Amino acid sequence: MLSPVPESLAPASAPTTVSTTLVDALLRLGVTHAFGVMGGAIAPFFHAVAHSAITTLHLRHETGAGFAAIEASLATRRPVLVFTTAGPGLTNALTAMAAARWEGAHVIFVSAATAAGNRGRVATQETAAGVLGTGAALPGALHLATAIEHPAQLAPVVAQLAIGLARPGGFVAHLALPIDLQAATCPPIAHLPDRAALVPGPSAATIAEHAALLTAHPPVVWLGHGARHAAPAIRRLVDRLGARVMCTPRAKGIVPEDHPRFLGVTGIGGHAHVDELLAADRPAYTLVLGSRLGESSSFWSRDLTPREAFLHVDVDPTAFGVAYPAVRTLAAVSELGAYVDALLHVLDAAPTTALVPTPRRARTAPRPDGGVRPQLLLEEIQRVIVDGSDAWLMAESGNAFCWASHLLRYPQPGRFRMSPGFGSMGHAATGVVGAAVARRGKAIALLGDGAMMMQNELHAAVQYRADALWIVLNDACYLMCAQGMRVMGWEPFSCELPRVDFVALARAVGADGERVATEAEVGPALERALAARGPWVLDVQLDPREVPPSGRRNQSLMQQGFLPTPKSTGATP
Repeated sequence: MLSPVPESLAPASAPTTVSTTLVDALLRLGVTHAFGVMGGAIAPFFHAVAHSAITTLHLRHETGAGFAAIEASLATRRPVLVFTTAGPGLTNALTAMAAARWEGAHVIFVSAATAAGNRGRVATQETAAGVLGTGAALPGALHLATAIEHPAQLAPVVAQLAIGLARPGGFVAHLALPIDLQAATCPPIAHLPDRAALVPGPSAATIAEHAALLTAHPPVVWLGHGARHAAPAIRRLVDRLGARVMCTPRAKGIVPEDHPRFLGVTGIGGHAHVDELLAADRPAYTLVLGSRLGESSSFWSRDLTPREAFLHVDVDPTAFGVAYPAVRTLAAVSELGAYVDALLHVLDAAPTTALVPTPRRARTAPRPDGGVRPQLLLEEIQRVIVDGSDAWLMAESGNAFCWASHLLRYPQPGRFRMSPGFGSMGHAATGVVGAAVARRGKAIALLGDGAMMMQNELHAAVQYRADALWIVLNDACYLMCAQGMRVMGWEPFSCELPRVDFVALARAVGADGERVATEAEVGPALERALAARGPWVLDVQLDPREVPPSGRRNQSLMQQGFLPTPKSTGATP
């Protein structure tokens, strides 16, 4: 559920135009931050946003603005505004809007459109108001896509926004505003729908059925990103059931990863021993909370399936039976927290058993030369950042996904982020700015040099004094691609990159940083970076010879039809 709006953010004066009326409505819907790029066609609306109580960040690229908005929304549990001009402003933002839906963010995207009287006349950046239609430009990317062609349309559209923002699983809407309409006179919107009554809860019959099955057959609980806000209740449920528990990469920390019943992480960068444990001792039932069990969460492994059925909880009835159509699914259409609370209410306490927490791995001894091994870097990130601070960290698409998912251990949710499903490079590089600003605290991106060069907002971070830290795995290569090519039996091609001095790049735009060339330097450098205020870059000279835990991804590609050449040696571990 979204957080309530502070009374201090209520507008002081009645709006008079479409732009000011919409901004007033956005404030009442809970928007406190806006990210975007200015343009002539969106000027009236941008003026209304910039002169409101909304914290407005004018970034360098619309894609980066969208990624920053996603992470600000997830960090604050509030809807966030993205604004762009017409034409390329709109199209530049589409990738991030697709990612927003994948990530379960609440984002309202407002873009400009050409005035009706000038369409078809080769207007500058000409854009039809209904360019996205109902998502035709990107199927399934948006929950709502509409054009405001008359001031009278605004009130019903805002009502749709209010209803959509009640969705626990996220909501992404696009509103197109023609240039001339933005300054048109518009009355204020008097009422918004009551959103509290719109979230579904479980039926008593469903809870009774699930409780009977879960108490008769000790289950496995499989946690996903959507379960993060119910973490305390889920921990009680796991203990009450005496259940084993596993999680997808985005669900790390919902149950502490040193919990005695925690089996490990599934999906990309996950732990092969989870499959092995469940193959040897399959549960009758697996309770799925907060995940749709897609490829990056499960690789559709048969070893992870129950003998009898999944008990699957989701607010969206289209979620059930999709990833594993051959396995029976007993569905519960419900907000997840309400389901867990109702289940706890009817369950008896499980017998107490003596359990031993998962032991920590032995530390890797630093070596004097040869570049920094990712394993040692992640161990030091665990010590300094995960265990030694409350900082937020996002792992970028590529090997950073795999190493972080496999090696980091979180004791609580809300501090680790990945986007393995949509997997857009540049998401962490720019999302870290939105997270740092919205959290008002340290936010960290762990990413490769390719992603850092693909999309970054270092300059914007300087402007807004964001406490953002980029830990760059600098190997002068699209290394995950190169390693995957070798697995497929090819000699890598088009993967090498000119080596970049990221500290010099940071200083050129007003940030600062440090180069890390040896393993002995890693720990002290991380401690200095964590203590630094403002944007900071750690340029880590990585040893590219280490094999990442990405083998399951390669195997999945092969199973989907990408057959390796005969000289291939097989998948990496």
